[in-house]
Amino acid sequence: MTPPRVRFAPSPTGFLHVGGARTALFNWLFARRHDGVFVLRIEDTDAERSSDEMVTGILDGLRWLGLDWDEGPDVGGPYAPYVQSQRLEKYRAAAQSLLASGQAYVDEGAIRFRIPPGKTTFVDEVHGLIEFDNEHIESFVILRSDGHPTYHLSVVVDDIDMAITHVVRGDDHISNTPKQVLLYHGFGAPTPQFAHVPLIMGSDKKRLSKRHGATSVLEYERQGYIREGMANFLALLGWSPGNSDQELFTMPELVQRFTLDGISGGNAVFNTEKLDWFNHQQLLRLPDEELLSRVEPLLREENLWDPDLTGTMFGWMQAVLGLLKPRAKRLTDYVEGLRPFLDAPIDYDPEAAQKYLGLAGLHGHVLALRQAYEETPFDEASLEQTLRQLADARGIKAGALIHATRIAMTGRMISPGLFEMLVLLGPARVLARLQALAHFLA
Repeated sequence: MTPPRVRFAPSPTGFLHVGGARTALFNWLFARRHDGVFVLRIEDTDAERSSDEMVTGILDGLRWLGLDWDEGPDVGGPYAPYVQSQRLEKYRAAAQSLLASGQAYVDEGAIRFRIPPGKTTFVDEVHGLIEFDNEHIESFVILRSDGHPTYHLSVVVDDIDMAITHVVRGDDHISNTPKQVLLYHGFGAPTPQFAHVPLIMGSDKKRLSKRHGATSVLEYERQGYIREGMANFLALLGWSPGNSDQELFTMPELVQRFTLDGISGGNAVFNTEKLDWFNHQQLLRLPDEELLSRVEPLLREENLWDPDLTGTMFGWMQAVLGLLKPRAKRLTDYVEGLRPFLDAPIDYDPEAAQKYLGLAGLHGHVLALRQAYEETPFDEASLEQTLRQLADARGIKAGALIHATRIAMTGRMISPGLFEMLVLLGPARVLARLQALAHFLA
């Protein structure tokens, strides 16, 4: 096929949300699959609600997802400018051309497009043939009395001017399409191929909104998701790779597999548990050094990062991250998991203390374990053997001492494998924390 030209055209009246991000991703994948051009255009004709801050947020969100644009703000291109507020004269001239040809008329200072009789049809890549009876389409305003264009005029003028071949956007735009098709005809321009993708719904089957949790892409970044997990999750919201059962994809794999034919006609449900699963799987795929580089900024924010982390300490940190991998679904989970290794003193979770620190004589058992560990080689097998032998000798269950030791080390009921953790914490920390727990129990 001829290399396509597609566009993502957000309105900077809000930050980039997951619905817009998924639309951008589909456009980007389609362009990259067919060696096409991905255009970013900012539709900011709503001057009162648009802001530079929102534009920055949208660009940052796209970059975080790993999406780059071939033409658009800050990169330019042959059809610049790519910001609608800088293209107003083009829209006014286009409206005047329709007025001159008799396809538009003036009504109370505004210019309206005249609807011809008959039907308007177009073939949608997702939904097939769609037909509208023109008698149900009102003669709509294309240029307001203040000289500003409406959405229908500006989007069509821009898509014609920028030679857009495919318009991939949300299902909520289907009702806009017949008006835009009529405008393409009015300008004597070819109509692009439309593909309307299913909307993203919350678990209650209602359109995704703030009540379903964070919807800003950058908010998900702050919550510890990584671009690989979010992009993989979004790609499979309303798109399928065909007969394959494969769920985990790299970006190059998505580019290789993506087709408009794979887009489903039904709405997709945003499931946070599924997002967590994708994120966890993609975190497991990161090389150790890359994982540490992703965690580092979060540790710095919490004042937990050692700027002198080199050599042996660097290897130790990677080993700790490896210990946390089975449970960590987000980067923030790594931060919390690392905290006991980097932060002291330990605060005991009240629920954990109530459940596991009430055993009679536990103070003496903990002191005895501390003393025994002073003479124990610090490897997993030796540390476990010492604890179990001590518990047996003192007539208590090993589990009781294991739980107490876990709380001494982390303050929590749940942690990675205890004896692996003790080895990485090292003798000094382990002995000090057992002493602190004994003091707490005294």
